[in-house]
Amino acid sequence: MDTENRLIELLPPGDRRRLLSVAEPSALSTGQVLCRPGLAIRQVHFPIDACIALMTVIDRHDRVQVGMVGGEGMLGAPLILGVGVAPWQAVVQGAGSAWRVGVVPFRRELAASAALRLGVERYLFVLLGQLATSAACMRFHEVVPRLARWMLMAQDRAHADCFPATHERLAVLLGVRRASVTLAAGGLQRRGIIEYRRGRVDVLDRTGLEAAACSCYAADRERYRERLG
Repeated sequence: MDTENRLIELLPPGDRRRLLSVAEPSALSTGQVLCRPGLAIRQVHFPIDACIALMTVIDRHDRVQVGMVGGEGMLGAPLILGVGVAPWQAVVQGAGSAWRVGVVPFRRELAASAALRLGVERYLFVLLGQLATSAACMRFHEVVPRLARWMLMAQDRAHADCFPATHERLAVLLGVRRASVTLAAGGLQRRGIIEYRRGRVDVLDRTGLEAAACSCYAADRERYRERLG
């Protein structure tokens, strides 16, 4: 399996080989729950072409997406703070592959590799920024720009112009009614920006989708670029 995870690729060759020596390839399936809030983090995941949604659970029933992890990052970043429990529920949003590392060997690698530690620290900063942006986005931005932002983020992590997405799942991820997703997606489709059918989104006009998205998408990308290149 190719590495194709940005955080791993940024490591010096020796550190990269050592981390991969304690990692194993993992196939992630859509809907798979990788961690739950308040429970121990048991494994660290470095996605390659999989996409993971970070969900905040409210009153044990309602959920809303606050972050997204793909080949640019990792799941398990709070370990860098010495915290061994998950602050969110992580659900596989798009099936694909990842490198999986146990918590104990990962902590050993953090202690042995200054480059890995710095990379995780910088990624955690970027992720915290994404969480803060998402909170403001849900409060101040309309459904169409938020949906366009989500589609751009999903496309980036899928490394493809098409990816799975149902009305029901999008409504949960965005914290809105299903009817709102139907109207927003229909508007983007009528403008020729996407094609949306049978639980799949095809991005037809990337430039148009970027223009339709709120400023949060560009802010997230710039924050990542500044810290991780």
